[in-house]
Amino acid sequence: MTSSNVRPENATSPTPLPGLPLERPAGCPFDPPTEFARIRAEQPLRQMVYPDGHVGWLASGHAQVRAVLADPRFSSRAELVHWPIPGPVAEQTPEPAPPGMFQRMDAPEHTRYRRLLTGSFTARRMRQLTERISEVTEERLNAMERRGPALDLFQEYALPIPAQMMCEVLGVPYEARETFQRQAIATNDNSLGPEAQYAAFFELQAFLQGLVQAKRDQPTDDVLSELTKSDLTDEELANVGSLLLGAGFDTTANMIGLSVFALLRHPDQLATLRAEPDLAEGAVEELLRYLTITDTAIRTALEDVELDGQLIRAGDTVTCAAQAANRDPQKYPDPDTLDIRRRATGQLTFGHGIHQCLGAPMARIEVKVALVELFRRFPDLRLAIPADEVPMRTDADFYGVKSLPVTW
Repeated sequence: MTSSNVRPENATSPTPLPGLPLERPAGCPFDPPTEFARIRAEQPLRQMVYPDGHVGWLASGHAQVRAVLADPRFSSRAELVHWPIPGPVAEQTPEPAPPGMFQRMDAPEHTRYRRLLTGSFTARRMRQLTERISEVTEERLNAMERRGPALDLFQEYALPIPAQMMCEVLGVPYEARETFQRQAIATNDNSLGPEAQYAAFFELQAFLQGLVQAKRDQPTDDVLSELTKSDLTDEELANVGSLLLGAGFDTTANMIGLSVFALLRHPDQLATLRAEPDLAEGAVEELLRYLTITDTAIRTALEDVELDGQLIRAGDTVTCAAQAANRDPQKYPDPDTLDIRRRATGQLTFGHGIHQCLGAPMARIEVKVALVELFRRFPDLRLAIPADEVPMRTDADFYGVKSLPVTW
């Protein structure tokens, strides 16, 4: 699927952008690429050249991103999109999503899978999980205290909490969790290279297929066991398990780690949170907005769509830059300031529309409990190295820290 260069209908548009801005400003690990602010101010919906030569669009304003994500005329189907980031994925011929990978599908296929999972991730059920999340968090804090300073907070705290919770939600046996977690991390680590990532992915799929069969034989109280009662095949169940893992493990771990780093770098905000723990829910929303660890969503127009004074032709791919939309001053005054008292409603880190993240309620609880309890237990927690030496995770699907050395 191809599209021509600037069309007569959009003749007044600036020259198409040469590509997606990727380089974050030096010394500002929490800020998106500086170029987004200029692009958004000039034209929040603008044509952009993709790595494969396709001339599609970049949506960088909050209203424009939200409109695209909510509009059923824009498709999530994997075989229709052009990838905006240079690399092996952009060079591949897009193919339909495998059975069960419903995040890259449209209705009615997407609806079929989503409906089966809705009961597993309701706010009510997540409230029931809060006690278990608190227990797991307490276990990690006790382990940190026994070990003593200094340590890598990401490896010892941010990573184990969501890893443990996803293992319990999916019903992964205790003795297999270390292998399971290692494979899950590797699939999203672009620094390993495509071959190693694919190898980890196939190992994870094989593990999940075996787990599905075990749940069919001896169901337990977990999501996979519940899904074995549906008409989904083993392949579909394994892929759904892989999708849930990717959405609820690596993302939340990076969100916890990066949030701790941000609060340590904003001591006034940390002091406010410690003094007023009732602000925690709002603080999580603001951190989700401010940090935006998930950069983009991609959609392709199924028909001609007029949006924001521009004509998007059928077949055009639109990259929705959540990190730019969440810093849009039209939506959030003084958007580059972290303010945990802000009402950051409408932040787009979890997406929007029918593809909004199913695991968002669980992630919110995990981040909230992890932050409040960490700073309650260790009120003098601080970085063990200079802030500019903290290694950032710029070579993975989700932004965060590679490690976070702390002491107290």
